[in-house]
Amino acid sequence: MANICNLCGLPDELCICQEIAKEQQKAIIRTDRRRYGKMVTIIEGIDDTAIDINKLAKILKSRCASGGTVKGRTIELQGDHKKRASKVLEQNGYTVEVR
Repeated sequence: MANICNLCGLPDELCICQEIAKEQQKAIIRTDRRRYGKMVTIIEGIDDTAIDINKLAKILKSRCASGGTVKGRTIELQGDHKKRASKVLEQNGYTVEVR
């Protein structure tokens, strides 16, 4: 017997909770200058717990070819990757605001 999602009541294969959560989130991308003049791209605003933030960070790090980390519900990428990160997030169904 298939597992049933607690939120939407559909089987796990058909679960749409994460897709709905993506549409409701607004990802904010900004850069920050850190120690010794290093640039860091910060992605904020993805607060829903239905979204696997670690999986999203892994996708962003591989597509941007950079290192990074997850701190709370914020993703930090090493370097200035505003354009690439916004393109990847839009392809994955997020609404993006670049500052």
